[in-house]
Formats: sequence, structure tokens, C-alpha cells
Amino acid sequence: MKKEYGFILIAYIVMQLSSFVGVPLVLFIGTFFGQSPEEMQSLAVPYWLVFSFSITLIFVLLLLRKEYNNENNLRNAASIPSSISWAIFGIFLAFFAQTIAANIELRLGIESGSENTEQIIKLIEQFPIIILISSVIGPILEEIVFRKVIFGSLFKRFGFFLSALISSVIFALAHFEPEHVILYSAMGFTFAFLYVKTKRIIVPIFAHVAMNTMVVLVQSVYREDLERMIKEAEQIQGFIGGFFL
Repeated sequence: MKKEYGFILIAYIVMQLSSFVGVPLVLFIGTFFGQSPEEMQSLAVPYWLVFSFSITLIFVLLLLRKEYNNENNLRNAASIPSSISWAIFGIFLAFFAQTIAANIELRLGIESGSENTEQIIKLIEQFPIIILISSVIGPILEEIVFRKVIFGSLFKRFGFFLSALISSVIFALAHFEPEHVILYSAMGFTFAFLYVKTKRIIVPIFAHVAMNTMVVLVQSVYREDLERMIKEAEQIQGFIGGFFL
């Protein structure tokens, strides 16, 4: 593994653990400058999330700047038109993989729904700027860490399947929802496939960003419309079913 990749992994782990120190620090600074403790209790988490994720992304991109400037890394990469096509197709492929994985989990008796996603949605409803973390910065960091660094390093030694399996399970466990390991692993396999197919990390990044953005929009911005449509569908189903009773 390259030295820069090791630094990226360390930076990502530190970012994930930094809330234990960062949130109390923001709370202290806010109250020190006159903000009420009650107000800072609600602001400390989103403030630190935005700060820590943004700083980590800048640090990671600086570490990778030499690779971006190295033309040899693009020789075997897919053409720009092909990459665009795979990026768009990758969105549908990711949703398809997620649907299959969700059905498998249901058959195994695992309840649908993600507590992690619900918590993020609640944060976004209170602080819309969090959508920048969940839909843009977060997916970019995850693709660099889990696909480019972890999967990419393993792929050189173990081939696609084993490398995708290991990196995808790590990706799943990093979301702290072990009960949904199949769901997250399916996503990991999909993004790993897109990366191998195009040799461009921007392709799975685009698919991941687009997918997360759609999920957030559906579950937050259009939640009321979605609930209304579900209720109407249930009413229609009940009305039609009445004819057969």
C-alpha cells in the first residue's frame, strides 16, 4: 500500500472518532463566546460534522494530487463518454443491487429501514447543510477510502471477488449497522465493479453521490408526498379487495 493511502486511512479513522473530542470542544467554544448551553447542545454535532468531514476531504485530496497529475494513471482508464455512461448506468445498478439485498434481508427476517439513515434525515430536517455531508462529501470520502484505497490495494493481489468482498464488508461495518451487512455489501460490490470497469474513481463517486441525494430527497423533501401516495394506494387496494369479500 502506498504511503499516501496509509495516511488517508488514518485520517478517515480519526475523523470517525473525532466527535468524542470535537463535539464537546464546539460546545465549550460556543458557550465561551456567549451562546446558551441549550442552543449549543443542538448545534455542536452538525457544526463538527461539517468541519471534520470538510477538513478530511481537503486533506485527502491534497494527498492524492500527485496521482491526479500523473498521466500514466489514465492510460488504461475508460474514455470520458464511456465513463459518463457507466456513471449514469451505475445509479440504476446500485438501486437494483440495493433492492435485491433488501429482499434477501427481509426473507432472513431482518427488518427493513436504516436507523443510520433515519438519524441523518432528522439532522437534515433541522440543519439542511448536513445534506452536503450525507450526499456529497461523505460519499466522496467513502469511495476514496473503501474503493480506491482498500479495494484497489487488495485487487492487485487477490482479484475482484475476494477484494470486493473484504472491502464491502468493511464498508458495511463502518456504518455501524451489522444487521444490514448484506445491504451495504451489495452497494460495495456495485461501486467496486464500476471502479474496475472504468478505472476512474469518479464513476462510483458519481453513482454514490446521486444515489444518496435521491434517498435524502425522497425521505426528507418528498416524505409527505410519499406517505400520501402510500395511503392512497392502501385505500385503493382495500377498495378493490372489498369486491372479493
